[in-house]
Amino acid sequence: MKWFVASDIHGSAFYCKKLLERYDAENADRILLLGDLLYHGPRNNYPDEYDTKDVFAQLNDRQNDIMCVRGNCDAEVDQMVLEFPLMADYALIEAGGHMIFATHGHVYNEDNAPKLHKGDILLHGHTHVPKCVEHENYIYMNPGSVSLPKEDSWHGYMIIDDSGCVWKDLDGNVQMEHKF
Repeated sequence: MKWFVASDIHGSAFYCKKLLERYDAENADRILLLGDLLYHGPRNNYPDEYDTKDVFAQLNDRQNDIMCVRGNCDAEVDQMVLEFPLMADYALIEAGGHMIFATHGHVYNEDNAPKLHKGDILLHGHTHVPKCVEHENYIYMNPGSVSLPKEDSWHGYMIIDDSGCVWKDLDGNVQMEHKF
């Protein structure tokens, strides 16, 4: 299974469109969204082409391809317009023999990791900073942000498959890699 992983669209129709174009180009099996889909939140500036109605329309067009977890800026009212489940706090997937605990990052994160086995992966967004950090008992990974990257990072996403993880910018350029 080839997963296309992204986080923190924050209502940007411009970056949502670019993200879905990259999904098509990557020929991935499914999209895993790590929350904060429609709203920018009180601490963020408005992203380019802030248009939540356009974003939910674009995402709904791909509803059969999307698995999603809830971010801190996502609310029950968002579920009323999204045609795929949004309200889960986490999801479990497997790749390359690794259990991946996927969440947004505002509850479970590097400072508050869930119970994991050695080699498991904690995957979350929320910080808007792409990361790969090997801890004693787990590996922490973050795809960064689609629309509002921080700490001089790029607008991007991740690809996860049985061989490992690749972080890419929205032009498809490889920025980081982690092999299993």
